[in-house]
Amino acid sequence: MIRARPTALLLGLLWLATLGACGGVKPYERGLLAKPKMQVDPSPEATLLQNHVYDYREGSAGATGAVGGGCGCN
Repeated sequence: MIRARPTALLLGLLWLATLGACGGVKPYERGLLAKPKMQVDPSPEATLLQNHVYDYREGSAGATGAVGGGCGCN
């Protein structure tokens, strides 16, 4: 019971610290956040091409899907 109090206190402080991050986005800030640089993958076409070239070069099936051998026969 004595050890539960510091753990509960620490979790409570952590929870209070995360509440500060819960804020709304104002309409004039949405334009800045919608830019391609702010996305997780700013250029999905380039990433798709890079993954295809990597799979072709390696001749293996990676996490991007099933591919054929190194000869280019998918």
